[in-house]
Amino acid sequence: MQTITFKQFASLIPLLFEGEGDDLYSVLIRGRHGVGKSQVAYQTAAGLNLPVVEQRASQMTEGDLLGLPSPHMIKINGQDAASLRPFSWLVKACTEPVVLFLDEIDRATTEVRQGFFQLGDSRQINGWKLHPKTRVIGAVNGGLHAAQYQVADMDPAELDRWVTFDIEPDVEDWLLWGKDKVHSIVLDFIRQNHNHLEHKGEFEPGVVYPTRRSWHRFSTRVSPLLNDDECDSIALMLVGTGFVGTETAIAFREFVVNYDRHVTVEEVFIDGNLKKAEGLDLVEHCALIEKAEAKDLFGEHTMVLPETAFAYIDVAPAEAKLKFIQTITSNLEFFTKVRDEAIGLGRLDDFMSPLQSLK
Repeated sequence: MQTITFKQFASLIPLLFEGEGDDLYSVLIRGRHGVGKSQVAYQTAAGLNLPVVEQRASQMTEGDLLGLPSPHMIKINGQDAASLRPFSWLVKACTEPVVLFLDEIDRATTEVRQGFFQLGDSRQINGWKLHPKTRVIGAVNGGLHAAQYQVADMDPAELDRWVTFDIEPDVEDWLLWGKDKVHSIVLDFIRQNHNHLEHKGEFEPGVVYPTRRSWHRFSTRVSPLLNDDECDSIALMLVGTGFVGTETAIAFREFVVNYDRHVTVEEVFIDGNLKKAEGLDLVEHCALIEKAEAKDLFGEHTMVLPETAFAYIDVAPAEAKLKFIQTITSNLEFFTKVRDEAIGLGRLDDFMSPLQSLK
């Protein structure tokens, strides 16, 4: 089964949500818990400049779909008839453009799922039709990982009403998302320990495992500890067991105890203090480059001098040299200046040789 990353999904948004009314198709996201399916919906809405109306299907009943009896009778062919007054979420989605996010559909009752089936397919329910510019996104835990959850499988007819994507985000997705939401030390730990970001094997009952969501929550809670030069590492580990599990909490404590807080990307690339980078190993160099990229140090408004960038190539291991050169190519103007620096020193071959390994 084909999976896509968040970055790939984001690139599809202009295609998926083009049009109005019946030309808009409802999108279903399937993925493991804690990977950020809700964030996809909210980031999509932000990109479309629309508010989000979120409904958690697992907490709804049939009445939440249809509404409450109205105290006012209506006339049909001269006869009095009762009517239902819909809840605010449906009125909002029908009277103004929104992203209607229907979460945990595969944990809902059959009646609620049938209602969302109609919303996703014909864009209407109980006489109320969605606004022509309202987009619908659903989320489930089913698909590739359904066996790990107590969820109801969608039958072929139900799936046929959705444009379905199996989301399997990579580490870079989370690091990019977390660059201004997660503590820098936590980001550095994940950069150097990808396997601790989340658990992908079988789940043992009652065991706490790390997820992308739990790392964000953990970072928020322990930021005061991480900002303290005299960090209480035991307290850090104990708190960590509750958020990311014992094994990962122990590994994170060890990382923090040995963390060199004095090696920063600004010191190396802005101040040109390359001695700080000389003692780093390959993994640490790669983490340094990723951290600089996350801070957009080599972007359009870079303050890194071309001579500093070229000098860094001299102290970086071979694989890190290649990663660094590939990174700075995102700013072609800066890349050209670094190349010109190499030419001026008569060392163009030293600059270009890492790229030869790609051939």
